[in-house]
Amino acid sequence: MTHQYVAGTCNIGPEEIAMRRRFGHVGVVTTAALAAALIRSDLHPAWRLTLALPATGAAAGYLQARERFCADFGWRGVYNFGRRGLEHQITADQDLAQDRRKALQIATASGAIGVGVALVALLA
Repeated sequence: MTHQYVAGTCNIGPEEIAMRRRFGHVGVVTTAALAAALIRSDLHPAWRLTLALPATGAAAGYLQARERFCADFGWRGVYNFGRRGLEHQITADQDLAQDRRKALQIATASGAIGVGVALVALLA
């Protein structure tokens, strides 16, 4: 595991990774609890599509932890391998472009997973 910035590959260290993993855990629990409530309720099944939001958040947390890459940091052009709040600015335009591509990939994958979860729940 690298503990240094690599454009489009790695922009967060252990503390940031752990935080994103925890965010994924919270998202999964939230998605499961909401799914159970919606499936058992008398609400129209279309309400299950709201599961896309917490499921997307869970996917984003886990994907960022696995990839060691924060999508928000990628968009903002920063990285952090120390304590939270100690971000460093990226100055090279090529590095910023690579980070933004990676951020878009993570956002797209997270959204697709969230929509997939919601569609499965809709059919349940």
